[in-house]
Amino acid sequence: MNVADVMSRNVVTLMPGHSIRHAAQLMLDHHVSGIPVVDAGELVGVITEGDLLRRTEFGLPRSSQEAWDRANWAEGSARDFVKSHSWKVGDVMSTPCVTVTEDTALADVAILLGTRGIKRLPVLRDGALVGVVSRSDLLKIIAVSGQDVIAAGDDALRIGAEARLREAANMFASIPSVTVEKGIVHLWGSIRSEAEREAARVAIERIHGIGGIEDHLTIG
Repeated sequence: MNVADVMSRNVVTLMPGHSIRHAAQLMLDHHVSGIPVVDAGELVGVITEGDLLRRTEFGLPRSSQEAWDRANWAEGSARDFVKSHSWKVGDVMSTPCVTVTEDTALADVAILLGTRGIKRLPVLRDGALVGVVSRSDLLKIIAVSGQDVIAAGDDALRIGAEARLREAANMFASIPSVTVEKGIVHLWGSIRSEAEREAARVAIERIHGIGGIEDHLTIG
């Protein structure tokens, strides 16, 4: 699956000249953590909840101000002052922003969201904003996913379990062997740790039709 399969196409946007108060209200009204900022049809940044955490409206004491200074030293005190005091979206938004296209794989989206610590990504087509993909969009994939369907019978379940373990082969020093009796999957072999034991279980427990898992694995 790719971004086009899950992205939100009805996107709320802001312009650089809009007020911070308007941006905050839009986030609350639409239940979003960030909003793309466009100027003359071109994406110029994103304003997020995180961009608004250091606002003077909160009445932060001097001790908190100094803590922010230490955390944000790379931007410099002058830039931090602008972000905490300016009333304009264009002064507070994050730029440049990370973007994806409709053809970007969801696996790549998950990596970007996880490693960059962000919640939403603008989606561009030929440079124009056409949607947004968010962490919640990926959660929907998990919510509707089901168990892997394998044909009935012990032999079919064994073949399915072996296939799942091979897909996770890089987790093991030696791939566990599998036998199946009356729908119960039995795991055999030597593993290096309890983590490998859990990996073996997770690899096969999504197979539809198994009656249970019997673990005969030994650590050694």
